[in-house]
Amino acid sequence: MEKSQKMPKVAKVKNKAPAEVQITAEQLLREAKERDLEILPPPPKQKISDPAELADYQQRKRKGFEDALRKNRMVVSHWIKYAQWEESQKEIQRARSIWERALDNDHRNITIWLKYAEMEMKNKQVNHARNLWDRAVVIMPRVNQFWYKYTYMEEMLENVAGARAVFERWMEWQPEEQAWQTYVNFELRYKEIDRARTIYERFVYVHPDVKNWIKFARFEENHGYIRGARSVYERGVEFFGDEYIDEKLFIAFAKFEENQKEHDRARVIYKYALDHLPKERTKELYKAYTIHEKKYGDRAGIEDVIVSKRKFQYEQEVAENPQNYDAWFDYLRLIEGEGDFANIRETYERAIANVPPGKEKNLWRRYIYLWINYALFEELEADDETRTRQIYRTCLELIPHKIFTFSKVWLLYAQFEIRCKQLQQARKTLGMSIGMCPRDKLFRGYIELEIQLREFDRCRILYEKFLEFGPENCVTWMKFAELENLLGDTDRARGIFELAVQQPRLDMPELLWKAYIDFEVAQGETELARQLYERLLERTHHVKVWMSYAKFELSSNEGSEDGDEDMNVRLARRVYERANDTLRQTGDKESRVLLLEAWRDFEKESGNVETLDKVMEKMPRRVKKRQKIVSDTGAEEGWEEIFDYIFPEDEMSRPNLKLLAAAKMWKKQKEVLPEVPANEEQTEKNDNTGANADEDEKSDDESVSSVSDSEDEEMRDILEENKGE
Repeated sequence: MEKSQKMPKVAKVKNKAPAEVQITAEQLLREAKERDLEILPPPPKQKISDPAELADYQQRKRKGFEDALRKNRMVVSHWIKYAQWEESQKEIQRARSIWERALDNDHRNITIWLKYAEMEMKNKQVNHARNLWDRAVVIMPRVNQFWYKYTYMEEMLENVAGARAVFERWMEWQPEEQAWQTYVNFELRYKEIDRARTIYERFVYVHPDVKNWIKFARFEENHGYIRGARSVYERGVEFFGDEYIDEKLFIAFAKFEENQKEHDRARVIYKYALDHLPKERTKELYKAYTIHEKKYGDRAGIEDVIVSKRKFQYEQEVAENPQNYDAWFDYLRLIEGEGDFANIRETYERAIANVPPGKEKNLWRRYIYLWINYALFEELEADDETRTRQIYRTCLELIPHKIFTFSKVWLLYAQFEIRCKQLQQARKTLGMSIGMCPRDKLFRGYIELEIQLREFDRCRILYEKFLEFGPENCVTWMKFAELENLLGDTDRARGIFELAVQQPRLDMPELLWKAYIDFEVAQGETELARQLYERLLERTHHVKVWMSYAKFELSSNEGSEDGDEDMNVRLARRVYERANDTLRQTGDKESRVLLLEAWRDFEKESGNVETLDKVMEKMPRRVKKRQKIVSDTGAEEGWEEIFDYIFPEDEMSRPNLKLLAAAKMWKKQKEVLPEVPANEEQTEKNDNTGANADEDEKSDDESVSSVSDSEDEEMRDILEENKGE
């Protein structure tokens, strides 16, 4: 039996409702046309073997092209197909005629020019192509394709000079950047480095972009001109200035120096850029600087880069604590780097609005510098004299001068008025300052101003007022006398010094006397200087005065030879002798040691062996002593070791210190030891005597050092008590 044929299974339609999106038959046909679903057979190939048949074919084709052009002359494809067909028929003249007709129809169509020139070059019609390119670049010089094709054709023809001339014509129109780069590459292909450099010089000024300056510098670097590359970078920084500079130029400059192992130069470039660029445009610069410092810098440099990013943090700090003036200074420094005057003024106004809460000068010190920086900014950066003057006056009105003042503000305001050629206003300001709050710094500043103006009578008046205000100030007396001396009035200068040394209170009298003596020495008045030393020694016996007096006598010009010794040396030695006697009476051992050392050095240089030996005999011995430590409450806290000096001259006038020490030790032993029989006592005494003798010989210096000057009387009493025994 035959098996029944199986029918294919058909899926059942579950939803027979119409589709939401309906499609028409027209849409189906259009999609089929677009997708080329209908396969049409290719047209039959026709073989022409007869000239008449060829002429008939050409006539029919030309008629079809002409009919198409008559229907619509603006369709460019009709012209192109027509000309290319004529070219395929080797009818160059006809094709050229069609191209010319097409240009007459639309002379600004780029495709027609390109196809036309391509035909001429393909058929090796060089002059026709060259003329065609000339016409094209004259009509449409901004079409870069014409210039590219033109220069390429000339270079392929090995007409380097002609290609260079075309490039020069092109560059006169200042084309885009790629055109300049093409010109540079053309010159580099023929090893014309200098010509390429000249092109770059013109290029960076026609297209003044940072990337073009970087290309120029890298061109110099790649060809081994390191100095030239560095010069290009420096010129680029100067060209853009602070207003139009870009961080990319600084980054490239710094990396160039880094490649040349000039890390210090790179670091300076980064810092300069951070100081001159607005902070919002330095993100990549910070990153590059940080990487550089991590590679070649130290820890301080890395931290400096990181800290410089804290503009936002400063804003938060001043918001939390408006009296944090250090944060204001840092924040203002960042804002000033941006160069926005309006923003800088606003920030300064916000800062100076935070007046210190108390009337203590320490709280105002940092705050006042905000006003000073504000005034300097307005004067130097904004060049606004009116605002600067107003800032100084407002600041002076704000300071409580009855409690404290700031001399720096007064002087800066006066100097500002002088720079503005307002001399009377400056004097008025300084006069007001010393009237309201007289200070040494204000007087000195006012006097310095008048000295610069050569108003010496005003200086004398100011010095008199100054001395009325502070007669104990030795520097003022010295400056006043120095001024009179410079003016040639020696008597007035000497009179000022005399008034100064007669003052009951002086803050630094030693400087004043020294200045007075130096003045007399400079005037050649040796006798007056000597009298001044004598007057000074009546008031003080300080060792430095004696030493200075001796040096003065040694260097004075009044000496004359007397036997073997010079008079100056004798006078100096006499001063040393007087000083030694005086200090011996006062009991100042340390000063006496200093004097003897100076005397010894003097005798080594200016004396002889005999005088030097006499001084060496006076030199003291340095011994160690013990003394009790007594607290402020009077309690004994132990013993401490000190060093003392024993002078031979003093020992000659005192009993034998070793004998006194031995007597004291014998008394202590007598109090401690018990009584023994005579024979045993004699034996033990001999033993102790031997031991004590050995101990004395072993530590003579310690025994001497244990005896102080205050114990001498006690030693004498011990000897008197035991004399009978």
